[in-house]
Amino acid sequence: MPTVRYRLLNVFAEEPFGGNPLAVIEDATLLSDHEMQMVARQFNLSETTFLLPSTTGAARVRIFTPAYEMPFAGHPTLGSAHVVRQLRGAGDDFSLEMQAGLIPVSAAGDRWTLSANAPTHRPHAATAAQLAAMLNLPAEAVLSPALWVSCGNEQAMIPLASVAHVRAAKPDAVLMAKYSTNDDGRAKAYVFAPTADGYEVRFFWTPDGVGISEDPGTGSACANLGGWWLATQGQKPLHARISQGTSINRPNVLSLNVSEAGQIQVGGRVIEIGQGELSW
Repeated sequence: MPTVRYRLLNVFAEEPFGGNPLAVIEDATLLSDHEMQMVARQFNLSETTFLLPSTTGAARVRIFTPAYEMPFAGHPTLGSAHVVRQLRGAGDDFSLEMQAGLIPVSAAGDRWTLSANAPTHRPHAATAAQLAAMLNLPAEAVLSPALWVSCGNEQAMIPLASVAHVRAAKPDAVLMAKYSTNDDGRAKAYVFAPTADGYEVRFFWTPDGVGISEDPGTGSACANLGGWWLATQGQKPLHARISQGTSINRPNVLSLNVSEAGQIQVGGRVIEIGQGELSW
């Protein structure tokens, strides 16, 4: 009978039941790909991670949604790092091996920061009017340029004119599939508008190709926002507080820093709220 231990954590959390929930399997050495997928489906969180030995980092991390495996994601990286430090005595500075490559992480207490891969970007083919219709917003709500950006997980970066427009967005599933589907066949939209100290954001996606989900805190998309900043503002530093999840009563606070050299860092607080054992 397979038995694995797990941790439950909230990432980008300023309070115990805020943030984005994550399950981390402490040792997945004996699990098959199918079993990992089934465990992720059992937890039914946006992502579940599985820790494995690595020859290049402190651990190898595989990331599964309930439906598929991902090459990189932000809150799974930071939550996994928190567990790796506890289990393996890795200290406060190390790297994690992902499908997307080695991701450096560092900690100050329970606040973790990842250094993202260099971003790539390409134009978004949809017009501002089409994206506005997709989001059920007036045409003037969508600004330019909207870009597809990837630091390891490509997402659509869509700037909006105001925080009020971010809060009012109600994506249409049919139009989202038509106008904002990337090369992996999944519809995604990250909308954002400036605040006094950063940005308010929301991230919509289709987890299984049917319907739309809203993510409470999206580290990979936050890194991609840094990529959007570099693509549109040049080598200009950015130090921003990113607020996400307020629209679904799951507040997340992320930090986004872009250096003059173009290095993107995403951070937030990690809180462990439980642990246990699965057997089947």
